[in-house]
Amino acid sequence: MNVKEALSKLQSYSKELGLDLSKAEDRFKWFLASVLFAKRISAETAKETYLNFEQEDLTSPDAILEAGWDRLVEVLDSGGYTRYDFSTATNLLGIAKMLKEKYGDLERLHAESSSPTDLERRLQEFKGVGPVGVNIFLRELRGIWEKAKPKPSPIAVATAQKIGLNPEDAKRYESQLVRLNLEYCKKRRSSECPLKDKCPDMVGTKSTNRILL
Repeated sequence: MNVKEALSKLQSYSKELGLDLSKAEDRFKWFLASVLFAKRISAETAKETYLNFEQEDLTSPDAILEAGWDRLVEVLDSGGYTRYDFSTATNLLGIAKMLKEKYGDLERLHAESSSPTDLERRLQEFKGVGPVGVNIFLRELRGIWEKAKPKPSPIAVATAQKIGLNPEDAKRYESQLVRLNLEYCKKRRSSECPLKDKCPDMVGTKSTNRILL
């Protein structure tokens, strides 16, 4: 199995959450999840918190607005999202309100965007949604939304270079590259790396072991 085949088997976070991004309702769910993932908090906590939103049926702008601030804080806390619970609850209410009032839904926002750059600008008009959140959201919508063409994140580019892929591959496999970096490279879990013998860190380890032996 080559590097690209191994990467393709690494699930994106949206797929792990059971989302089908070809569906409009799931695109909003992924937007909600992206807001959670964008904070300086572990991916596991973000996933757990998002799943709690699903369990409580709080995955639409109307449901979020109806829930209110206190209820949102409870759901955030139940997922371990305690560090950013107050500010995130406030931001989610603002996002839901502005989205409904200005566009109606995310599909209209995309349709009214004149270019990929304009799409990113419009998304960042929501308080609490910055470049990181926009990248997380749009990189998994490549090929689904016409104007979803974010510049690959530095993490994806660096990881692609590390494993011998080119800049175009960094776009195609961005979600998998980011996950590879965060869950294996950064945590020094080379022995569990899905690239197996193609993992540069494992190659380095094997070489070192031979020298030591």
